[in-house]
Amino acid sequence: MANTPQAKKRIRRNASRTAINTNRMSRIRTFIKKVEGALESGNKAEATAALLAAQPEMARGVARGVLHKNTASRKFARLTKAVAALG
Repeated sequence: MANTPQAKKRIRRNASRTAINTNRMSRIRTFIKKVEGALESGNKAEATAALLAAQPEMARGVARGVLHKNTASRKFARLTKAVAALG
């Protein structure tokens, strides 16, 4: 158990940051799932629009520190390649 006031504050702060970061990651995953759903349906216009919406969300996740830069880059590259393959 935390003994110092600073340790107690860190416990409170960690709990609130965890909730915020969980919501951010959930939002990013939702945008990615929209792209994947459009890919499965074969609708290139819808997939392109969803990809354009997902890219800034992933970039924001990187900027906020909830997603690693290389992870976001890899996911975006794979989704872009899949959308382009719909042709």
